[in-house]
Amino acid sequence: MLTDAECKNAVCPPDKKRLRLACSGGLYLEVAPKTPNNPDGSKRWFWKYRKNGKEGRMALGSYPKVGAKQARLARDAAKTRKSDGVDPVQARKLEKLKTSRSSGDSFKAIALEWYAKQAPQWSDSHAGRMLRQFERDLFPWIGERPIAEIHAMELLAALHKVEERGALETADRALMLARQVWDYWLPTAEVQQRNITEGLKARLTPYRGKSFAAIVKPARFGETSHLLRSYLYS
Repeated sequence: MLTDAECKNAVCPPDKKRLRLACSGGLYLEVAPKTPNNPDGSKRWFWKYRKNGKEGRMALGSYPKVGAKQARLARDAAKTRKSDGVDPVQARKLEKLKTSRSSGDSFKAIALEWYAKQAPQWSDSHAGRMLRQFERDLFPWIGERPIAEIHAMELLAALHKVEERGALETADRALMLARQVWDYWLPTAEVQQRNITEGLKARLTPYRGKSFAAIVKPARFGETSHLLRSYLYS
């Protein structure tokens, strides 16, 4: 079993690529040779284990930041996970992925992340309309709130503020945008929960689109179709 003094004094011979000093239970300290770019010779802890007949190793930190006693404790924790049927290396990777997304991410942060992925597929005019809707109808009310903590009633209150302007169709579009943001966020949320936009459409004031006179002249129909295409793909 290595002592801190032995770890401190360990030096890799210049003719070797690395020196491995066994500690116990598969734990070892790997010492790199001293070079102009690495004058002190780095020292790192690894735990060697086997899974399905294949050898693997898990990094446990660098010496002296992680001392011999700490390294043994980290090895024991990894052993416990392995005995429970959990691959400790894969478990660590998953933990890093989870922590890469904070549970305190705001609605605005997630919405802008979703928007950045969608905008390249849209026309400039459509992308501009969507961003303006976020900035005008949703961000002022729920933008800075952690998305995991937003209650359906908070979102509904924001949509009602849009309705109060008489913009019933705009409120419906704002709900559609919010629904897509939640659909984007939920699969990677730390704690799985429902999409809070579900059922909110029934709480909005119904609206009817404007009716237009039927077009019976072929020439007029062609002109209108051209205008519609120009609008949709502008």
